[in-house]
Amino acid sequence: MRVSTLAAALAVALASTGFDAAAADNRDAEIAELKAQLAALQAKIEELEARTDAQSEVNVETARQLDTLATGSTKVETKGGIKVTSADNKFEASLGGRIHFDAYAFDRDLANTTGTTDFRRARLTLAGKAFGWEYKVEQDFAAGTNLDGLRDLYIARNVLGGKITIGHFKPYRSMEELTSSNEILMMERPFASASGLFNGRQFQQGVGYLRAGSNYTAGLSVFNLRGASGTRNEGVGAAGRVTFAPINTETRTLHFGGWASVEDLNKDSPNVTASVAYAGRRGPSLTIATVTGASGDKVTAYGLEAAGSFGPLFFQGEYVNATFERPLGGDQDVATYYLQGSWLLNGGHKPYKAGTGVFGSPKVADRGLWELTARYDHIENKDVNNLEANAWLIGLNYYVNPNLRFMFNYTQGDNELTGDETGQYALRTQFSF
Repeated sequence: MRVSTLAAALAVALASTGFDAAAADNRDAEIAELKAQLAALQAKIEELEARTDAQSEVNVETARQLDTLATGSTKVETKGGIKVTSADNKFEASLGGRIHFDAYAFDRDLANTTGTTDFRRARLTLAGKAFGWEYKVEQDFAAGTNLDGLRDLYIARNVLGGKITIGHFKPYRSMEELTSSNEILMMERPFASASGLFNGRQFQQGVGYLRAGSNYTAGLSVFNLRGASGTRNEGVGAAGRVTFAPINTETRTLHFGGWASVEDLNKDSPNVTASVAYAGRRGPSLTIATVTGASGDKVTAYGLEAAGSFGPLFFQGEYVNATFERPLGGDQDVATYYLQGSWLLNGGHKPYKAGTGVFGSPKVADRGLWELTARYDHIENKDVNNLEANAWLIGLNYYVNPNLRFMFNYTQGDNELTGDETGQYALRTQFSF
């Protein structure tokens, strides 16, 4: 029995050893198979990564091509107007315009006046760029057709840190004159502008150079005395203006400026006058001084400016002294000045245009803006007794949106020479794009 037991134990031990050897062989086979699978998986991953990298390069190239295609296409913008830019960015054109429709009535005194309606301005403007040159063509159909209604017509280019302008444009004189008619405070400009001192001489043909920084401008223009529709003559003129804004932030601006102008009449030049409609446009007028074309004499003028915009409050004023030379009777000195201001009743702020040294219209929110305005205007011939005029103006502007504005003005004129004190009530509907 002892032998049987020993034989059985030996058999179990031998069987166990065989089983362990078989199990080890199975593990080795399984490990080898797992390693083969891992190697195949690794190879697959590497293959997929290679494909992903290649596809990424394709995607990047495709995106670049699409971007190039988009960049190289003609661009059309319609925000605030119509603007088209060519695929190569060498050409650009925009179309704009303005409609100023007025209605007015007079509080009559001595002068004969007629109240009615009037298209003050009806303009179309084409502007753009071509090979680095700017251009602008503007026609005012309310002032006539062909050359009678021609306003801006020029080409311009940035050179030497500034801009040179060649053609038909406003000389660099009078802050209010250089302010766009879409952004002037009252319906008409004061006497120290082409609405008085430079009567009928708003745009001139010539060359100008303007340089501007973040708080200054310096401009010089040389021109002839021929209007766009006037006869050819040899009169010449020059005007220069400098401005400086020692304070200029988003909500606070203080502006100072000065300018000078000379107009030298020569062969066949038209008469040059200072004439004012002291009770509003289409109202009675008073001629303050004249230089005849036959005399060949000059008109010189010097002006000082001060203006500011602090939150909703705005003010602006100019003082000008001019000399009208005369061969007989001696020269005549003319002085004119104005002070105007406004208060935006429900917020807002009149921004400063540093590039031109003038103020623009406030940014209009959805609720619209109300603006209370006022101005006092004076002009006189210092060498002729009582040859002077004054005007008091109060007004209310309502900015419906950036394109639409309604304006109301009451003007009380005073002609010291005749004693006439005509008044005018005026309303404007203004739309620009």
